[in-house]
Amino acid sequence: MNKTAFGLLISVLALGAFGCASDSEPESEDYTGMPASYDASSSYEVDIDAADLTPEITHTLFPTPVGAKWVYEKKSGDQVERIEVSVEAGTKDVWGAKARVIRDTVSLNGVMIEDTHDWYAQDDDGHVWYLGEDTAEYANGELVCHCGAWEAGKQGALPGVIMLAEPKVGYTYRQEYFAGEAEDIATVVSLDETVTVPAGTFHGCLKTKDGSALESGSAYKYYCPGVGLTLEEEDGERVELVQRSGL
Repeated sequence: MNKTAFGLLISVLALGAFGCASDSEPESEDYTGMPASYDASSSYEVDIDAADLTPEITHTLFPTPVGAKWVYEKKSGDQVERIEVSVEAGTKDVWGAKARVIRDTVSLNGVMIEDTHDWYAQDDDGHVWYLGEDTAEYANGELVCHCGAWEAGKQGALPGVIMLAEPKVGYTYRQEYFAGEAEDIATVVSLDETVTVPAGTFHGCLKTKDGSALESGSAYKYYCPGVGLTLEEEDGERVELVQRSGL
């Protein structure tokens, strides 16, 4: 499961909750041609070719210019979790495509507990695909595991969509797929949210409900134009954008 970066600290949503339409879904909404559709009753088939993917991502809700940086914080009692995200200069060959590399590190009270490289690419229609992650978790300065790591094309793993070209309320889609290990899912909740965080106030933001087909729980995430991931809400706690640069 992608726990950080633009899949920042994702919690998980019960399988049953994703098996039906969102309460806010318009009955007349047409999802024809939408990618990475989630259907609990059928196997997942990727509807994109590697040849159609590029590391040059232009989506305004998921900007990734080389050198861009974001800093997020989550405060809980005397605990401060800090997530630093940056877009790397190089690319990664994944699934026959070249992907943009985004690194994020998570620190708890100044001590790093996770270091991850995520891989993304955009298709000809403007959908941004998530191709995998190389993640390392630490405890007391020692490497504990590469828990949650996966790569499209290896061991049956397949890419999912991290950002739809034109999100539609009520649509549920796979963000990643590594059977039994990484099966994050999102549902579009709203297209015009206003978000206020330490980094500023932003309008016209996308709100998604994020979770997994494997566990219970849920989180809401907000992506704002020209900024990207800005806020995550889970169980009354907030992971907030506090700084950004290079956008």
